[in-house]
Amino acid sequence: MNPHRLSDAEAIFELLEKLRHVRVLVAGDIMLDRYIWGKSDRLSPEAPVPVVDAKRIEDRLGGAANAARNLRGLGVQVSLCGLVGDDAEGRTVVQLLEQAGIDHEGVLIERSRPTTFKTRVMVGMYQMVRVDREDATMREQPMQHGLAAVMQAQAMGCDAVIISDYGKGAVSPHLIERAAAAATTSNTKIPVIVDPNKANFSMYRGITIAKPNKKEAEAATGLTISDRSSAFKVAWKLREQWQASMMMVTLAEMGLVLVGPDEGEEFHLPTEAREVFDVSGAGDCVTAVFTAFLAAGASPLIAGMIANIAAGMVVSELGTVAITHDQLREKLRSIFAEHPERLAIL
Repeated sequence: MNPHRLSDAEAIFELLEKLRHVRVLVAGDIMLDRYIWGKSDRLSPEAPVPVVDAKRIEDRLGGAANAARNLRGLGVQVSLCGLVGDDAEGRTVVQLLEQAGIDHEGVLIERSRPTTFKTRVMVGMYQMVRVDREDATMREQPMQHGLAAVMQAQAMGCDAVIISDYGKGAVSPHLIERAAAAATTSNTKIPVIVDPNKANFSMYRGITIAKPNKKEAEAATGLTISDRSSAFKVAWKLREQWQASMMMVTLAEMGLVLVGPDEGEEFHLPTEAREVFDVSGAGDCVTAVFTAFLAAGASPLIAGMIANIAAGMVVSELGTVAITHDQLREKLRSIFAEHPERLAIL
């Protein structure tokens, strides 16, 4: 049975089961997402703003930690490398990582800066306000080198490395270089997948694949994406610009395009979303699912197809949510049962 054949449903489900034997390192900007859920039926007498009666407070892993949480939900063995502050939020992040079963030996405590922390006030299905606390400046050289060395050590024995860059200062040229070096010096070359940020476009070199969204891809190339043809053009230019083997560009309602690794090899996958309630964390989900299946032996096309399906699932939920192994299996079963032609999409 060949797991690279898109026409074989059982091969895809075999890949799904193989995820439990995959190990992935996620390195980058760790965040804590706090949700305050409440209701509002009046305006404040102090200013023309709603008064929210808070009913529930929920903390979730964000940024690189959300990518790790998506991987763990799929059954993947996950290690996380990054920085948190010496504060209550940092301790909450560590506690959530432990609860999720994510190895956090590579998470360093940085006493000079706070944990990146985002608070969203939600009323029903609507986000009323978001309050951020962060220090997004680049770390000093000693911290850059230290974090990069920890990341390289953590990468040993992994099947793939994700660089989750939110532009909050944890990702540096040293981190990218060490990730590429760790991938190259492994017994079997492992993929390095970058979720990029516009603050660091000049850093990305020698990676396997990057996954910018439409806005990021346009900013990085200076080109406009208006249709599938222009999306492919931008993706090929970025592949050359960042010296990558492949390039994936996510296009919101247009789905995503994937180019490489061979010249002229390009694919367009339409969106899987039916109703979009919240795009928070959708990019983390795509990166995690694509990486997991690629590391399990899937072709880039199959990995991209399944990642696209998973993204359509998480955007139908409120807040930063992670996909699970059982949810994805049932969704794939439903799709293949109702639309068997999807197995012969190409």
